[in-house]
Amino acid sequence: MAPQPSNTRAAQLTTSGLGAQFVSPRKPRNKLKTQTLVELPGQKAKQDKLQANHRILPDVAAARLYDTWKTLIPTLVDVQLGYTQRTVGKILERPSTVLSACCSRKCAQRRTTLIGLFFDTQVLILHGLFPTSPSQPRMAVSTDLLAFYRALFERSCDAVNALASALHTHYVRRGFRMTNGKGEFIQEPFRRSLGQAILWFDVLQVELESQLERAVQASRDLVEASREPPEHPAPFIPTVDVIPRERCAAILLQRCPACFGGVVFGRKLEEGGDIHVATDGNFHHRHRRSAGDSPHFYDPSYFLPKAQVDAIGRHIDRTRKSAPKPHAPLVPHEAIDLCENSYEAADGKKQKAAMDSFDDTGVMALICRHDIPLFFANIDTPGEQQKYAVALIDHLFALIPGGATVVTLYDVGCVLARSLSQYDILAETVTKRLRFATTAMHAYGHEWSCQLIYNPRICEGLGLSDGEGTERLWSRFIRLIGIQRSSSRQRRLWLLDRQAAAIGLEMRADLGDWIRRRLKRGIDEQGTAAQATLSECDATIEDLRHQWALQRQSQLSIRAHAPARLKKELDTVFALQGDLDASEKALQATSEVISKGNASQCTRDAIESLKRSHQRLMDKVDVLYASLNVHDRFPELEGINVEFVCTLLLARDLKINIRKHAIGSFFEWDKLDRAVGGTQQALGTKLHQQTRKAISKRQPALLAALRKFNGYCERLEELYEPDCSIPLPTPLPTKLNELRNDQTLMEDIWITPSVGDVPRWLDDQDVHDGIRAMLKRDRCIEEQRRLGLEADNLCRWFGDELAAIELALQLPENIRFSILLRQRREHLRHLQIRWSNPLASPLRFESRARHAESLAMRISGASQECALHWVPLISCTTSVEEEEGAEDPEVTATFFDDPPPEHLALDDIINVDTLDSEDEEDIDIPADPRALITWHTPQTTVIIPGILRTLVCPAHDAFPQQIFEPKDIKILASPTALLNDSLINGCAVLLYLDSLQASPAVQQYAILSTHDLPRIRYNASDDMLWRNISRTKYWAKDVWIIPIHRPSGVGHWVFKELHLFDSFAEQQPWKSEVKVSTDIVPLSLDLMHLGRHEIDFDVDFYGWVARPLIKTAVQTNGYDCGIWVLAMIAATLHGCHCTGLKEDHMSAFRHYLHTLVVLMCN
Repeated sequence: MAPQPSNTRAAQLTTSGLGAQFVSPRKPRNKLKTQTLVELPGQKAKQDKLQANHRILPDVAAARLYDTWKTLIPTLVDVQLGYTQRTVGKILERPSTVLSACCSRKCAQRRTTLIGLFFDTQVLILHGLFPTSPSQPRMAVSTDLLAFYRALFERSCDAVNALASALHTHYVRRGFRMTNGKGEFIQEPFRRSLGQAILWFDVLQVELESQLERAVQASRDLVEASREPPEHPAPFIPTVDVIPRERCAAILLQRCPACFGGVVFGRKLEEGGDIHVATDGNFHHRHRRSAGDSPHFYDPSYFLPKAQVDAIGRHIDRTRKSAPKPHAPLVPHEAIDLCENSYEAADGKKQKAAMDSFDDTGVMALICRHDIPLFFANIDTPGEQQKYAVALIDHLFALIPGGATVVTLYDVGCVLARSLSQYDILAETVTKRLRFATTAMHAYGHEWSCQLIYNPRICEGLGLSDGEGTERLWSRFIRLIGIQRSSSRQRRLWLLDRQAAAIGLEMRADLGDWIRRRLKRGIDEQGTAAQATLSECDATIEDLRHQWALQRQSQLSIRAHAPARLKKELDTVFALQGDLDASEKALQATSEVISKGNASQCTRDAIESLKRSHQRLMDKVDVLYASLNVHDRFPELEGINVEFVCTLLLARDLKINIRKHAIGSFFEWDKLDRAVGGTQQALGTKLHQQTRKAISKRQPALLAALRKFNGYCERLEELYEPDCSIPLPTPLPTKLNELRNDQTLMEDIWITPSVGDVPRWLDDQDVHDGIRAMLKRDRCIEEQRRLGLEADNLCRWFGDELAAIELALQLPENIRFSILLRQRREHLRHLQIRWSNPLASPLRFESRARHAESLAMRISGASQECALHWVPLISCTTSVEEEEGAEDPEVTATFFDDPPPEHLALDDIINVDTLDSEDEEDIDIPADPRALITWHTPQTTVIIPGILRTLVCPAHDAFPQQIFEPKDIKILASPTALLNDSLINGCAVLLYLDSLQASPAVQQYAILSTHDLPRIRYNASDDMLWRNISRTKYWAKDVWIIPIHRPSGVGHWVFKELHLFDSFAEQQPWKSEVKVSTDIVPLSLDLMHLGRHEIDFDVDFYGWVARPLIKTAVQTNGYDCGIWVLAMIAATLHGCHCTGLKEDHMSAFRHYLHTLVVLMCN
């Protein structure tokens, strides 16, 4: 009988990856079920009938209806203008009982009996009614109701069905019901007719706005052509206006005047370029193929034509057939390949929507840095192909001046930049003026070397542009997702285009608030924090820039990516090695089981034969590893332990996976937090639960990976040989909140050995913090400069636009648009108030307004009476400039080319004291750190004869026995050998016991082991910590002595004060150690609670101060670090703050320690 499968959890199938992910058990297959497809009788005929009745493409009747509407709409513009002229600003008129185009209504009347009466469409609109059909309408809707719905649509989304149902319910409750010719109630009497009225009323408004825009554009051209440099320009007029002007296209100026309102272009890409844009795709805005299409009725102003996008796609396919061009990559190809494999957006072949069900799969957007939408491209392919982003960028360059430079932020900007460098996809005149960067949120999922070039928070010149405005734009489009999937294809584009227009106008009006928010939350808050960090940093700005340049040069080199190629070649060997290790364990287990029984000689011979065969396989693995010539291809790894290299590579790959999963988890938590905070659209119960379920499912695997990585770090420290000069990786916190704020998460593990001393950018935590603060400070300065230019652009565009509108009002051919032009002028006057900000004062806008009025009068030839009274303006402006402390922000913006000193760079925005005005908070350096009481080595000399043997000091005073191996004694006897952990811990105990004989006061000291602090750093369990530390009874001691296992240094604890001793007098390495050391205090309370020890005193865990005992190095060699540590411990145990020994005395003190070991261990 076959054994039954186990039902335990351990026997359940699991998937590979981070942690053990259990899969659902497989259900036994029912043998009675077959794979034969059975067709139900009549099912196919029913489907054919449904498809025959369901029309996907428009028929002739629908095309004829739409053509009639399109012919009618232009004829209704003047009538609609007349109604608007008559009703704007007035109480709504009650509809007349007689609808007639006759004004006097005194004409002769004649009665005629008619079977049917159909109103003229123009007569209906003249009286505020819009027909539901272009000819012979049977129903009309109030234009005021349609205008209200249009405003509601701009703030919400398409709600035709809701409005139709609400109207039907309202009329039914009032006793009115719609019936057909048979007298039967109509279930939905308003849905179709109201939908037609809403659609074509909006088309009428678009046509009206188009004609108005053409009239205003003609006035803009007149203003631009007649502009001349003034003979005596006022100081508030920008000096850039008097030089030849170069402008962007009108459509860009109208969408974002802050970005495209400049007149001088050509700023270097290395300095940030002239224009910042961002692009991204969204595959939620799909369209079902079964929803069909309607006749063409609207020309989108935001969407690129399909023919234009397809032409770019065909061009890309042709260029990719040629060989890639040779070019010098900014980032090694290995890093770009990893980025390309990590992001779905880089895989144009990945199917993100089922093409059988959807004909349009998404939308690609191009926005400016103020999140204002510029253009869209309709995605009709399964994946996010490069043709959409390239088409948007190419269209943008066709609308900007020939010298303008653009920085484009894209999720996979590194991949697209490489494609444009390898192939002639875009013209050279475009690529030399184009620079790519990744978006700020997605940048941290890229390789570190990629971030050095493409991360906007690291790239020079990008300020605080993040490129994440597309995500904010998609959040505003979220209400349209469900509606547009079931709408026709043409209606879907109309919905998106009209919604984008409404959002663009709203965000353009918010530009002044946007600048104020960026000044406060961006420059002020972030710049202040960065300046505070720089004030506490011991390195100068020049040193930080030098270290940052060294880091970039090192991490962008091809050799920095040698581990990727090395791991690829070693994977097979490591896998085979793992299999052999597993088989060896199985062989040993089998041998032990068989040896316990009465096995025959034949069985034992077979076991021995298997062991010999296994040993031969192990030898062949070593030969295979040697055949890879790793040390020949990577000579820097020559002589390094193979296990150390293997563990280092495993830790590197594991950290990359941890970083990707952790960032994804952070994004999910942010989504929940923002939804709870009310700053974004509510997730809903279902999506909220799905997000929480996804987080809880991934969290155990992430925590397991973190523990595994910390285990690698601990193993690497055990295998570490100082001669290899490879910096060890830093363990990661196992708490997700701490992991989120841990900067080392973004750093790759260093593989290759460092030549000479370890660079400060790699080993110095103070330099780490300083570089990050320096980069943040630089971005704030760049952002301030760009904001100043954008404020100038807003002020300039305001004056030009107001002049064009004033001129259009004075031209007789625009008399029919007078009411709409006055509305635009009032809107601009409102913007004058909203756009005023610290970088563009209200006085400047007022000056622009007055200049615009006078310019319009001069062009139109109107009376100049008012222009003769502008003299007081000059005196007013002069008085403002002469006020004490007053400064024109426009003039201030010109000073940014010569930045002030580094510690005053943000003084105009950030109130930060100078470096000399603040005391150090982290490290307080006393005037004379050396104590007056010093300790010297006792004059004792002992000669040790005999052969080296293991010496044991018995357990005493809660200390376990100390064992000194012959190799340890040999190290202690050598004058230049480095002490290990065993010697430092053992000699510290002997010094304690020796001092205890001289004075019982030594009992107030608690000596911790060098292994205790790493256990805390590696997040060891509380039980393990308690077992190793409880013997010291530290909770009852006044002073804690903690020997830290570093190349140099020792520290001892006193109440509310931490004294640090470093024989090299270095302060920077201590900051990370002090952080770990201070963690031992609150952790001790937890340990004492576990040990059930009562605490009868209060401990203030805040206010601990780190004080270095020396500022001048007392050690010049590289081998006496451990001796200095023990000398400081001896001085502390004798009640001194510092040792009085010199470097010349270290050999004698080493001999004293050697003598102490021999005497106390006999």
